[in-house]
Amino acid sequence: MINKIPTYEKTFFGALLTMAAGGIDAYSYIFHGQVFAGLQTGNMILLGVNLGQGHWSASLRYIISILAFFVGTIIIRIMQRSTWSDEHENGHRKLVLIYEAVLLLIIAGISQFVPSIIATILLSITAAAELQEFRRLNGGPFTPLMMTGNLRTLAETSFDALIFHETAAINKLKTTASIMVTFIIGAALIAISTPIISKFSIVIPAIVILIALSSLYGSKDE
Repeated sequence: MINKIPTYEKTFFGALLTMAAGGIDAYSYIFHGQVFAGLQTGNMILLGVNLGQGHWSASLRYIISILAFFVGTIIIRIMQRSTWSDEHENGHRKLVLIYEAVLLLIIAGISQFVPSIIATILLSITAAAELQEFRRLNGGPFTPLMMTGNLRTLAETSFDALIFHETAAINKLKTTASIMVTFIIGAALIAISTPIISKFSIVIPAIVILIALSSLYGSKDE
């Protein structure tokens, strides 16, 4: 008997998550001092470069984002270890998506009026929530914020699909390509909308997350 893949592990749902993640990181990079909200490897590299060059104030931006991501992960981990989470498996995933969307809408409302570092903290906390909660796609491991592993998978499955014509590789190739393309689309949407709505462009990934949330309602996963 084939196990049914839950909605929150399907390709469409994962693509929405990566689109939102790409948008969040693009927004953070464009508006908040070239700091990434979710790509903490990039922040660590930039932190090392700035420390090496003696740019102490610039280094602080990356340290704060890294610490906020750390705290954001712990917040979701507390929820995951709670009794309520055990009893409402799909319910707590909905709660995480609502939590993300609310944070992004708050950022849209306050970004014009607060120091950039406050928005950076909230963005990093939001990104951490997504990575901590959603880590599986079609039964396998999944990282909606980081595309390096997906790029490796794309290369591997492209070879296996084209040379050996493996059905599993072809299917994984399609999934991985979809995930990577939607990540880029999410970032592109922020760049396109920035000249029009400026800092309010963060509502775009919020809307994408709400679409992902709506896909969980009415699903038969619970």
